[in-house]
Amino acid sequence: MREKLQAKESREIQGMFGRIAHRYDLLNRLLSLGRDQAWRRLLARRVAEVRPELIIDVCTGTADLALSFADGKQKPTRVLGTDFCLPMLALARRKIAAQGRILPIFAADALQLPMPTGLADVVSVAFGVRNFEDLDRGLGELVRILRPGGILFILEFSRPTGPLAPLMRWWEATVPPRLGKWISGDPEAYAYLPDSVARFPSGVKMLARLEAAGLSRTKFRRLTGGVASLYEGVKE
Repeated sequence: MREKLQAKESREIQGMFGRIAHRYDLLNRLLSLGRDQAWRRLLARRVAEVRPELIIDVCTGTADLALSFADGKQKPTRVLGTDFCLPMLALARRKIAAQGRILPIFAADALQLPMPTGLADVVSVAFGVRNFEDLDRGLGELVRILRPGGILFILEFSRPTGPLAPLMRWWEATVPPRLGKWISGDPEAYAYLPDSVARFPSGVKMLARLEAAGLSRTKFRRLTGGVASLYEGVKE
């Protein structure tokens, strides 16, 4: 029964992101006040420091992060992107072609990745992990495809901290649903955002889940007052 409920939830999330795919990039910029691009650049710089030969970007969406990895001096040997939402992948392919890039992307469920164990030097996920219908299973799959010594990077929304936290929490709970409804025509999708952030085990709770999945040397960094967090851990 639990597996059937999880499969139903996965299909619903997949359908929701498919409906808003055509406005996904614009809404990300507006809802993060443009900070999502800066967060991705930060992650790309951090990944460049470890000089990976292969990066697999899971939940790649419209390929913004994957393209950051493949950009200029930060270019590794190979970058692959996966996502389970076909409309997102269609937009990603058009974006890649418009930029004259070669960046393979393909459809795949993050809970059942069609690639061998120990393949990647780096696995990344930006704003996708909180949508896993089974977080621990999904983290286990991300760790599985890492080689020993490889690093998992996760960029995800989190609960704001500090003196501006009440204002930021009001923003997340109030503005995304209204703005999302106006721009995308899908109020459900952007009412889902603050709910999913509130449920997500951010901070040290997330580190515990990463360690349970088989990672060590885990750490996280709060970004923009805790609106987002960057997590990482090494597969020993």
